[in-house]
Order: sequence, then C-alpha cells, then structure tokens
Amino acid sequence: MGRLFGTDGVRGIANAELTCELAMQIGKAAAYVLTKETHHKPKILIGKDSRISGDMLEAALTAGLCSVGASVVSLGIIPTPAVAYLTRKYEADAGIVISASHNSAEYNGIKIFNANGYKLSDAIEERIETIILDNSEPIDAPTGDAVGTLETCDTALADYIEFAKSTIDCDLSDMRIAIDCANGASYKSAVKVIVEMGAEAFVVHNHPNGTNINEKCGSTHTKSFQQYVKNIDVDLGLTFDGDADRVLAIDEKGNLIDGDKIMFICANFLKAKGLLVKDTLVTTVMTNLGLVLAAREKGINIVQTRVGDRYVLEEMLKSGYILGGEQSGHIIFLENNTTGDGLLSALQLLAILKKSGKKLSELAEVFQTLPQVTVNAKVQNSKKNSYTEDDVICAEIAQLEAELSGNGRVLIRPSGTEPCVRVMLEGPDLAVITQKANYLAKLIEARLG
Repeated sequence: MGRLFGTDGVRGIANAELTCELAMQIGKAAAYVLTKETHHKPKILIGKDSRISGDMLEAALTAGLCSVGASVVSLGIIPTPAVAYLTRKYEADAGIVISASHNSAEYNGIKIFNANGYKLSDAIEERIETIILDNSEPIDAPTGDAVGTLETCDTALADYIEFAKSTIDCDLSDMRIAIDCANGASYKSAVKVIVEMGAEAFVVHNHPNGTNINEKCGSTHTKSFQQYVKNIDVDLGLTFDGDADRVLAIDEKGNLIDGDKIMFICANFLKAKGLLVKDTLVTTVMTNLGLVLAAREKGINIVQTRVGDRYVLEEMLKSGYILGGEQSGHIIFLENNTTGDGLLSALQLLAILKKSGKKLSELAEVFQTLPQVTVNAKVQNSKKNSYTEDDVICAEIAQLEAELSGNGRVLIRPSGTEPCVRVMLEGPDLAVITQKANYLAKLIEARLG
C-alpha cells in the first residue's frame, strides 16, 4: 500500500485529509502520467457518488486536469463501474471517480481508471505519488489555447443503463424485487434498469441529500432491509453500496446472501452450461471456507488472492479467468466489465433465478457458510502493519491458530481503506470465535493504539 493510494484509490475525510489542494495535485499528476505518451489533447471523464463533498473535489480535480491541458468531461452522479465502461465507450484517456464507496458521508476518495477501464497498477500509482510528494518529475503548464476545458455529458447514465440491460438475455417480467440504493450512486440506474426490464420494484433509500449516503442502509447495514424484504412478499432484495460497485442480496425469507454465495451460484450455473472458463472462480483470502469445500465437490477450482478486487482482477487477466470477486459483493464478470459492478452482478443473479425457476433461498443452499466474524481494531494508519512486530500480539495469534487448526482459521490484515486492522476468525462455534476475535482486536488496539 502506497503513501497516498490504498487498495481502492486515495481516501480520507474530505477537506481534512483529502483536501482540494491534494485533489488538484492528483489531477495534474494523473493526467501527466496517463497521457504523457499521447500526441493529442487528452480526454478524461469524471464521475462521482452523492456525497456533499463531491462538487468541491470535482472542481479541484478539474482545475488540476485542465491546468495540464486535459479536456474534462463531467458525468455527474453515476456508479463507479459506469465510469469504467464509459471510459472505453467514449474512447477517453482515463476515467476518475470521486467516491469513498461504503464509507460514511464525511469521507471521500479518488480512484482512477486507465483508457481500458482498469484500475491503475501499483507501479503507476507509485509514480503519481512520487510526483506529488517528491516533485520527481516537472509538469509543464500550458498557456493560451493549450489550456484544458470542461464539458458535461448528458447521455452518460442512459448509455450505461442500455449497456447494463444488454448483459443478460432475458427479461425480468413477473418478478418482484426490493432495492436498497444506499442513498448513493445507484439511486437512478438500478431502479430504471429493473423496471425497464419488466420487474415490479420496491425501492428504499433512493433520496440522496449529500449526507445520508450509506447511513444505516446499503450493503454494509442490511438488518432493517432484511426485515423489509421478509415482510413485503418479494422474490428477493438487492442492496448496493454508495458507489454501486458491489451488491448483496436478500432472499425471500429475509436471509443475507453475501458475495461468496452470489459468486458461487453464478459459477455453478456457468459451469453447468460449460461457460466457466477453466472451471475456475477467483476469490480472496476472505472467502468463506464453506465455499472452498463446496467448490471441491462441484469440480470448481478456487484461486485465491490478496484482499481487494484489484488483485482479483489482476489474477483474472493474468490467467484468462472470467469470474471472480469478494465476499463483500465486489464481483467481476470480465466478459462484461473491467471492474466490480453491482448492477451487472445483480442482473446475472436475476437471470439465473428467472431461468432456473428456483427461489433464491434454494439456490443459496449450494454451500453451508462456516461461521465467520470480523472485528475492526482501530489504529493509526501509520501503525496498521506494526502488529507483526509485537511479540504479545503474535503469540496470541499463534495460539488461536493452533486452537482452530483443521476446523477454522485466523486472518489478520490492515485495512486498505480505513485506519484499522481487520481481525477475522472462522470456526465451528460462532460464540467462541466472536469472543476470541473481540479479545484479539482489543489487544491490538491496546498494544498499538
């Protein structure tokens, strides 16, 4: 993880950690690095989620981009994966998203796609960082008619919606679907697609006001939505995060269907049709052990990567796989889009429901989830990796690993997006692993606080 960039771009509290000055510098450096070898005026797209700080940061980014001669195209409030798709469709040199994904409204972030719609490599992010922090490369400031310009694109959302609808070969008629838009970037696109494809939609949290994004709603706060789905007689519920690059589902009984189960339902369906390339699903180390065991029985190969959909994508591109993702609901259908796409993932799941004639609760029986608990130990960003050097913490981790050997596991990892260390335990007894995960998290906070 770099000095500015985490696993999903640059992120922090808007106007405190992620300042206008930093946003302008990122705009200048990113435009310079990504378009240095081109021999035309670079075109760069900007999209954002519904946070109140989005306008402020967009203005700063735009100033930085224009100051190095870029033509900036503002897409407005739009899902992150839409920017990845439209960067390719509009033949832009880069696409930038202003979003802090699932974080609360005071946070914001900047993530960048290259001309092919892929998140930047670690090497390119490091080069941008060194330009900003070390002044490693001078950036010329054009004058006169070489200065950049800004325009808006009124067709961006409609173009993405038509693309999303084209990714499945059936309609959604006779389906009743609940949708939680997290008061975020999906508040128009998800609803329009579901309705235009023939389903009856029951929509909540689709009135963003700038400060209510992810507020007790969306894919990170599902309890009330689960109850809502259970009570209104629908086929299922879909719950997005703030920038709509991830989705989770709720079955007709109100049970949460996480990214692991959505991925495995899709992988199982594709394998049965002979469409799962190399019979392989790419997941991260956070994937539930139940999925791994079920995959073995179904003849599906599991390849695991570090946490972060960028690392899943790297493995997919390297080895030619078409399906991969994370338990959190970042799922990549590489034949359709170059990044996690909540709406596309939802449509793939809906198409399977439609074609199979089964209820989601039936499809979700494809494997039994092993109890898993994740607790965040809050520490300063500068100390997130220090747990590996603390003898007391290391001894406690070793003892837990010995206790769970063969029946579970311990996974400790620094967050790539928040000031914390994530403590994950998996094992047969939920109460026991919950107690132990909380104890270990408190120990880390006390030792590193």
